[in-house]
Amino acid sequence: MGCPGDTDFHFWLTRSVGRTIGLNFSAAMDEGRLSAEEYLDLVRACSACSHVASCQHWLAGQGGPALSAQAPDFCRNGTALDALKPH
Repeated sequence: MGCPGDTDFHFWLTRSVGRTIGLNFSAAMDEGRLSAEEYLDLVRACSACSHVASCQHWLAGQGGPALSAQAPDFCRNGTALDALKPH
């Protein structure tokens, strides 16, 4: 498990949750729905979250990208990630 302040770990955790709910961060940035600073804010919020183990457990149970309709309720970034998904 990554350390609470490990930016690389939380980058990948944020990205993994996004992919699992059908969010493509590169496309969101290319389409102007997400700036680099906003992406960094999501990673920072993830690094401050106390639900890392729950998040990893949730991800392990998903089985791959785009299988869940929304981020888990405990996700600090859940609302923002759900809002970034293409409609």
